[in-house]
Amino acid sequence: MKKSAPPPAKDIGFAKLDFDRLSRTGFGETVFGQGKTPEQMVAIFRAFRERRMPVLATRCTPEQADALAAAGVPAKHDPVARSIESGWGRNRRLKGRVAVLTGGTADIPVAEEAVRTVEFFGGMVDRFFDVGVAGLHRLLSKTEEIRKADAVIAVAGMEGALPGVVAGLVSAPVVAVPSSVGYGFGAGGFAAALAMLNSCAEGVSVVNIDNGFGAAVVACRILASAGRRN
Repeated sequence: MKKSAPPPAKDIGFAKLDFDRLSRTGFGETVFGQGKTPEQMVAIFRAFRERRMPVLATRCTPEQADALAAAGVPAKHDPVARSIESGWGRNRRLKGRVAVLTGGTADIPVAEEAVRTVEFFGGMVDRFFDVGVAGLHRLLSKTEEIRKADAVIAVAGMEGALPGVVAGLVSAPVVAVPSSVGYGFGAGGFAAALAMLNSCAEGVSVVNIDNGFGAAVVACRILASAGRRN
């Protein structure tokens, strides 16, 4: 008798896990950790482990990571990126590289979320941190290296000028991430988001404030699309 295929989703009460996302989109399932209890995170990771499917959780807490460790669930916690990655399975390898830039050091947590996401989905990353326009020479000294990337993620707060400047210097598409870094009106990321949306530079797309994960997915799909054409 032919063995039936496992169901594409699993209802675990508080969540319905999508096991079919990889076949539909080319990228596996991820979990938004914010608001989930440590016990819920353990149940989710265990469900994916049963299927030997890798999973990445974003916006996670140390308590969630501690619960996974106590339950004997192999996982890697990155406290800067606030991510937890399963210790089993792997995604396909993507051709090409992503450059991840920050305007300042305060943008690094959002940038590291992007880095961990790109790496989880099989991409390679080069970091260029603290290259904001307040010291333009820092960016210009790295321009030739950044030009080697197939996609660029630029994270910046304050006035959000970095992505527009970068887009005028490189040929790769630039994914702009406004961060909630700055004083006054700029502290919520609104000023940066508006500046990026109104960039006069070509080739800039903008994701939501502090959404390093979303920027990484866009960059990975750029790599995947380029790989299919080659």
